[in-house]
Amino acid sequence: MAHAPEPFGADSRDDNALIEAYRAGESGALEVLANRYFLDLMRFLTRLTGDRNSAEDVFQEAFLQVHLSAESFDATRRFKPWLFTIAANKARDLLRKNARRRTLDLSSPVGGSSGSDEGVTFVDLMEVEVSQPGEEVSGRERDRMVQQAVTDLPVPLREVLLLAYFQKMSYNQIADVLEIPLGTVKSRLHAAVAAFARKWQAVSKGHGR
Repeated sequence: MAHAPEPFGADSRDDNALIEAYRAGESGALEVLANRYFLDLMRFLTRLTGDRNSAEDVFQEAFLQVHLSAESFDATRRFKPWLFTIAANKARDLLRKNARRRTLDLSSPVGGSSGSDEGVTFVDLMEVEVSQPGEEVSGRERDRMVQQAVTDLPVPLREVLLLAYFQKMSYNQIADVLEIPLGTVKSRLHAAVAAFARKWQAVSKGHGR
């Protein structure tokens, strides 16, 4: 089932109100939530799994789990961290199953030179377009290089890096999503940034040869 961004003003209810409506029998409320979080969650999952098709599978599994667990959702919690917790757990399961298979390519095969990346920030590098017809070759190539650097990281570092710099979650939110202590979030993020910097440097040098 394909999803598209929710049109502006299509449904002004907040996430928790939509979950309540779904539990009350409004089946379309879950579709609204799936559309609302499609881009954010797919970008996160694409970077985390390293593969668009895998990300789509995990997205579907995550919302199936939301459907199955809707009745037990704690309405005092925010929906987004709960959703990302489910999605991260589903992605971990998939990565464990595919531990022996490396999938570094994120987009269609590309050629040519990526040019200079001078002035590009870390956050710029973490951005990924889920679907961008007509994207420049240089952008696709850099995206592939970033994905390689991210995929080379251990999964625990990959998760915290994506949540902090891509989803822009706070330490407390990351601790909630990953279900780890706040101190672990801070130390893991520090290690993740350092590791990504090393990986990116290596990938960039290798590409320039």
